[in-house]
Amino acid sequence: MRQELARTATALLLVMAGCSGDDGGSGEGAAQTDAPASTTESVTGTSVASADADTLERYADYDAEQYDGTDNWLCHPDAEDLCDSDLDATEIVSDGATRRLSWSADEDAPIDCFYVYPTISGDSSPNSDLDASPDEEGYAARNQVARLGSECRVFAPVYRQVTLAGLAGTATPEGRDLAYDDVLDAWKSYMAQANQGRGVVLIGHSQGAGLLRRLIAEEIDPNDDVRALLVSAFLAGTSVAVPEAEDVGGDFREIPLCRTPDDTGCVVSWSTYRSTSPPPEGAIFGRTNEPGMRAACVNPADLSGGSTELTGFFPATRGGTILAGGEVGAPENPTVDNAWVDPEVAVIETPFVSLPTLTTGECTSNDQVDWLEITVNGDPEDPLADDIGGDLSPEWGLHLLDVNLVMGDIEGLVGTQAESYGG
Repeated sequence: MRQELARTATALLLVMAGCSGDDGGSGEGAAQTDAPASTTESVTGTSVASADADTLERYADYDAEQYDGTDNWLCHPDAEDLCDSDLDATEIVSDGATRRLSWSADEDAPIDCFYVYPTISGDSSPNSDLDASPDEEGYAARNQVARLGSECRVFAPVYRQVTLAGLAGTATPEGRDLAYDDVLDAWKSYMAQANQGRGVVLIGHSQGAGLLRRLIAEEIDPNDDVRALLVSAFLAGTSVAVPEAEDVGGDFREIPLCRTPDDTGCVVSWSTYRSTSPPPEGAIFGRTNEPGMRAACVNPADLSGGSTELTGFFPATRGGTILAGGEVGAPENPTVDNAWVDPEVAVIETPFVSLPTLTTGECTSNDQVDWLEITVNGDPEDPLADDIGGDLSPEWGLHLLDVNLVMGDIEGLVGTQAESYGG
């Protein structure tokens, strides 16, 4: 069933490749019902119990519409949820040597993370409902934000996003606004009930990144008090417009791009394409139609530029992407086709793998497009897999792996930024 859904979703995305605009916030759709999500189980605790004197005045009296408590959150510090699941990984290097990377959340994390997931819903309607699936929204969150629980408290709202079907042609402008209104409601609810003056990282991918781009432009960038709480924003698989050769301006008037690991109050944005398949004419990502503007490209592994090895985290079954869904874990019967390393050399038992020698990345550009170029350093003579999969079409590039490819780099950077912000 999951394989059928993945094939259907891929087909829908390929249909969209012939259309203009990107998946990161350009989706449209229509309103659906307010069915509550059942993705969390409340637990005893007071980590986000109530607003206090540190809550920003502009949010102190906000009356949440649908995000009060832990309902309608994929991840919330006051609930046992998918962000508390097993995230251990096995590090594999080119000679097949392995090392277990144990993971645990930091219950005393000094900052928060607010995550908005990508276009993932297989609902047939133009907009999803609020009944999140562990195989869709939950699967994306495990791949893209749960690991950041080692550095921050994770808040991930369920929202009525424009679905894959909606993006393929049944969406409306009202549907796009519905998705944004949900994210805005979740943000204001978080700020009123849980933030309490803490620094916050925003992270989103694809449609989620586009919605966060709008949230930053309308809610954070113009307001000094809110902007002061921004540790950083990671906007993957969408286009953040900046003036050519500049780090500030365009989509955001005050918030610049991050250029050193100690920078805070800044943005990291990127879209990935293979070195062997650069963006063609009609590329979906890494471009903007605004005269004098370019799409920002900042490599999370090296903010200052240059080619560097990426620390990616991938599902332990090779070929898995955010559209594959289902359980995260190693294959029951590993073969050279579904495993990241020759099973005769090593057998993986963790749900994720890290491949620090397999890929390198560098921001590059042509006349129209700016992108994070991914080089896969496969060697048929060693036991490590030679490729990463994840391709949709030349126009879409490695969009499905935008976050997986640099997940470890994001985790490390968030830790550094948290120290810089708090220091």
